Amino acid sequence: MGGKRGGKRGLLITVEGVEGSGKTTQCARLAKRLREAGHRVLETREPGGTPLAEQIRSLFLGTAAGAERAEPITPESEALLVFACRSQHISQVIEPAIRQGVIVLCDRFLDSTLAYQGYGRGLDVKTLRTLNRFAAKGLAPSLTLLFDLPAQTGLARRRRNDLELNRLDREAKQFHERVRRGFLALTAKEPRRIKVLDARADPDQVEAAAWTLVQRCLAKHQKVSKS
Repeated sequence: MGGKRGGKRGLLITVEGVEGSGKTTQCARLAKRLREAGHRVLETREPGGTPLAEQIRSLFLGTAAGAERAEPITPESEALLVFACRSQHISQVIEPAIRQGVIVLCDRFLDSTLAYQGYGRGLDVKTLRTLNRFAAKGLAPSLTLLFDLPAQTGLARRRRNDLELNRLDREAKQFHERVRRGFLALTAKEPRRIKVLDARADPDQVEAAAWTLVQRCLAKHQKVSKS
């Protein structure tokens, strides 16, 4: 995490999208651009990001040893596993990095919880937001990039390019369509924070559009820090 140092606080930028949207690839591209511009950057992900949270992730996604023979996970348990991960992640990784002036790029965050466990599983979104305030201690992203494409297109990409599918990948198409509708509903409620990019476009074009949005966010953050 070499680069610019100083007393100013860093910030959190999150990337979101349905399965196969290319968000993880675009996150890595953005990290590269930020480092080339001289910023200190931390790339991380949810669920996960710490040793304990990564263990929970394997249970959550059904990739742990023997998971194929395990009991089904209820929607409520699924959500609580995510919040347990987030609590560890923020306390141990994200907040300390932000205090040191680092730009944190997180692959999935609260919006995924609301889209997957709320809109996808049918849990109450208001309750999920309340639980998130407890787990995240008020931390929120300065910018969220939503890489959007039809759920069926994303699933086809995912199943074509990955040898091993996780528990969520194997969900019915209808589930993933609800998740996508959830992401778009969240965007409609918070258009200033959540910015939608067409993930069907050429990856270089998507990267350029995402970079423009990140630069605007950083310029605003710098202006606020100086005031």
